[in-house]
Amino acid sequence: MRTSKMSRIPVRAGLPCLLTVLLGAALPALAQEPVTGAADPDALFHSPDPQLDRNKQAAYHIVKDLIEAGHWDQAGKYLTERYIQHNPLAKSGLAGVVYYFTQVRKQTPKPIPARMKTKVVAVLADGDKVTVVFPREQPDPRHPGKTYTTTWFDMWRFVDGKADEHWDPATLPPAH
Repeated sequence: MRTSKMSRIPVRAGLPCLLTVLLGAALPALAQEPVTGAADPDALFHSPDPQLDRNKQAAYHIVKDLIEAGHWDQAGKYLTERYIQHNPLAKSGLAGVVYYFTQVRKQTPKPIPARMKTKVVAVLADGDKVTVVFPREQPDPRHPGKTYTTTWFDMWRFVDGKADEHWDPATLPPAH
C-alpha cells in the first residue's frame, strides 16, 4: 500500500479525509441569526403622511383584529368586496377570504387585544401598498424537534383605506 511521505497515512485512508475537509470548506455555513420582532410593533403602523398612516392603520387592524383575534365578521371594515387574493390557498373576494379563515383554518373569534401580540419585523408603506414583515418559526428538517426562524410577509394594496389586493409567499401543499 502506498503512503503519503508527509504523514505516513495510507493514501486511500487520507483521501476521504481530504475530500471531507475540501467539501466542507466549499459548503455554505448552516448557522443563521434568528429573526426577531420589533420591541413595539404597534409603533410601526404609523406614518406622518395621512394616506400612508390610513393604510398602515388598516393593515394593523387586518393583522390584529382579523388574523390575530379572528373577528372575520368585521372583515368588511378593512377589505373590499372584490379583495384580489394571490395566496393560492384562499379564493379572491371578501367572502372567499372569510371562508378560508373561518371554515378552512377554523379560526374562531377571541377578544381583540388592546395591543398587537403578533411579532413584526418591519412595516413598509409606499403609495397604495403596505408590506408587513413577520418573523416565522419553522421546524428544522435537518434537526427533528428543533426549529429555526425565517421571515414571512403580507402585502396589501389599498383603495380608499381598505385592502383590495393581497400577496404573501404561501405555496400549495405537496400532492398526496
